[in-house]
Amino acid sequence: MRKKHPSLKKNDKVIVLAGKDIWKIGSVIMVDSEKGRATVEKINIAKRHSKPGPNNAQGGIIEKEASIHISNLQLVCGRCAEPTRIGKKVLEDGSRTRVCKKCGEALNV
Repeated sequence: MRKKHPSLKKNDKVIVLAGKDIWKIGSVIMVDSEKGRATVEKINIAKRHSKPGPNNAQGGIIEKEASIHISNLQLVCGRCAEPTRIGKKVLEDGSRTRVCKKCGEALNV
């Protein structure tokens, strides 16, 4: 079965549609297209217990962002500031760009 290419990219502004952080807005840190998951800044915070080591001298409980499934995220348009679907448009020079379905504005990344 062919996997769908994710429409989200790094530094996109997204809103969470499901889960414990519903309706929160954050910026995408990383996208894993193989698993269909994304890591969003300050969303889905998980606590990890760590031993002392070279990176963490004291050890203890560390809070970090866990990944969230892409189907639970929706892109927020920079112009109309609303959650929107993504369309694709071919420009005059032949390059392709993503556009907001609500206002038609090109999404720059």
